[in-house]
Amino acid sequence: MRPWHERDEFWETMADHMFTPARLAQAAEDIDHVLQLAAVPRGAKVLDLCCGPGRHSLELARRGFTVTAVDRTPAYLDRAVAKARELGLQSVTFLKGDMREFRKPGAYDLVINLFTSFGYFEDPQEDLRVMENIRESLGPGGKLVMEMLGKEPLAARFRPHDWYEEDGVLFLEDRVLSRDWSWIDTRWIRIDGTRRSEFTLSHRVYSAAELSALARRAGFVETRAFGSLEGIPYDHQASRLVLVAAR
Repeated sequence: MRPWHERDEFWETMADHMFTPARLAQAAEDIDHVLQLAAVPRGAKVLDLCCGPGRHSLELARRGFTVTAVDRTPAYLDRAVAKARELGLQSVTFLKGDMREFRKPGAYDLVINLFTSFGYFEDPQEDLRVMENIRESLGPGGKLVMEMLGKEPLAARFRPHDWYEEDGVLFLEDRVLSRDWSWIDTRWIRIDGTRRSEFTLSHRVYSAAELSALARRAGFVETRAFGSLEGIPYDHQASRLVLVAAR
């Protein structure tokens, strides 16, 4: 069986759960913070790696950036292309691709990888390969902004079980940590009337020190960790792990 992240059924079934109207509306604020952290000039060339339905790519294009947006899920790319046409945005290009393979040497001033879109692979060498691809795709002085669930915030707020309801659809989540706190398996169950869907997501969980070390191993010369896209310190109040790395 293919791993969960290569199954279109998962991404299509859970799209409305992951990309709620509130989360889509938050894209503009997210990009405000990303641009503050990265300090790139207007009109810069940006790669949105694992762009999903394009919420951040579209916002960057709306602001005049030249954007390449890469994802592996055709349904998300189709949705993003349709929205770009609706908005009349011509400075964004959506491409189907795998982050382990996509590399365009020196092409970008900024690469963004947001919403825990990293660490999916069993072999840690594949994470390194992705990080090397990102580094090689940046021009001199280019920046990476990566945002994910971090090990320290997870430890502070870990809950093995959750259930909640959204628009009449019931969601249940079970979480199991393993491999000396380096891996998490999350079982998602979606119940919509008589329809039931179940998927298990598995990915590596990084601490700030581990993610920074990986970036430096890939060739980045400067790294800083923050506790949110707003740029708060990575301390006991951190809600996310945000890495800003410079080539």
